[in-house]
Amino acid sequence: MDWTAFHVEQRHGIGLATGGGRLSLSRSVAMQAIFPLLAFLVGVVVPLQAAVNNQLRLLLGNSTLLAALVSFGTGCLTLGLLSLATGQRWQNLAALARAEWWMLLGGVLGAGFVFGTTLLAPRLGVATMVSLIIAGQVFTSLCFDRFGWLMMPLRELSAAKLTGAALVVAGVLLVNFGDRWFGR
Repeated sequence: MDWTAFHVEQRHGIGLATGGGRLSLSRSVAMQAIFPLLAFLVGVVVPLQAAVNNQLRLLLGNSTLLAALVSFGTGCLTLGLLSLATGQRWQNLAALARAEWWMLLGGVLGAGFVFGTTLLAPRLGVATMVSLIIAGQVFTSLCFDRFGWLMMPLRELSAAKLTGAALVVAGVLLVNFGDRWFGR
């Protein structure tokens, strides 16, 4: 599938998928069902990546920076090969000349994430680290939805979403302090 030609538009709460100008409601429903699974799998990758990078750090003389560099380098190579394999239009990269400076921060933020997880996983433990990462992600995501930061679509914060965020905080507290509070 050429992902560059695939769009999902929300119209009146109904997802409509267009691929090459054709409209397919069933394709949209299938894709919408896959997205939560993909998000879950991305979440599975975070602790796995931290553990792999920690072993790489140990191999590279305990250098967190070198481990993050190798991780990013192999990631960059992987993305380049996937771009070739899926027929991405390399000429579109010329648009980078018009990019605002902050649009290029994604790579810096990603490097900080890889460095941070490589540094913190062996010091905090993977469960503690990931629980705090998730809490930070939920808090920041709610802010992005509520205030539309960086031109993201505005979304209302319902009582259910805020309750979910409170449960995430409760989960973080239990992961980090539950053994002390309730014993093993």
